Amino acid sequence: MEARLIFRNKKRLASGAIVEEVVWKLPHPEPDRPHGYKYRLAYVREGKRIVGYDNERGKGDHRHRRGREGRYEFVSLDRLLADFRADVMREEGKT
Repeated sequence: MEARLIFRNKKRLASGAIVEEVVWKLPHPEPDRPHGYKYRLAYVREGKRIVGYDNERGKGDHRHRRGREGRYEFVSLDRLLADFRADVMREEGKT
């Protein structure tokens, strides 16, 4: 069984920035993804990733913000999306 796409959203904001959210449900938990989700969330402005959350193999849950990378503590899918969207709103306020 393969990962199942839960949702994929991509939109252009009024500022011209692009927000993309992609989340898959894995068939079983993995060492780097014990919660059973694989995800890629990105906020891109003028061709540069300003905010990103992902859990690529070998790194586990982490986020990128303005060129810095740090660990992210996954609590739930709802919390992940809320945290990402809050970061996007903070960045949109800086434009």
